[in-house]
Amino acid sequence: MQDTYKAKIGDEGRVLLPLDWRKAVHATSGDELVMRVCDDGLHISTVQQAIARFQKLVAQHVPPDVDLVEELLRERRAEADDE
Repeated sequence: MQDTYKAKIGDEGRVLLPLDWRKAVHATSGDELVMRVCDDGLHISTVQQAIARFQKLVAQHVPPDVDLVEELLRERRAEADDE
């Protein structure tokens, strides 16, 4: 797969993603993409890739023995008990 392409911005700001790229990320017509503007340019990913990237980032800051969902539920139950 070629990893560098030139593309033109068409009508209404549309850009056609090369078929090889869409196949590589299993994207099809109608799929949603996440676009981020960064210092080094525009980054495009699938929603699943963006979620995985965020989960990896959060995991770097949470000890392995901590269950964030359980902590949130515990806090909400305590708040409900206080009401």
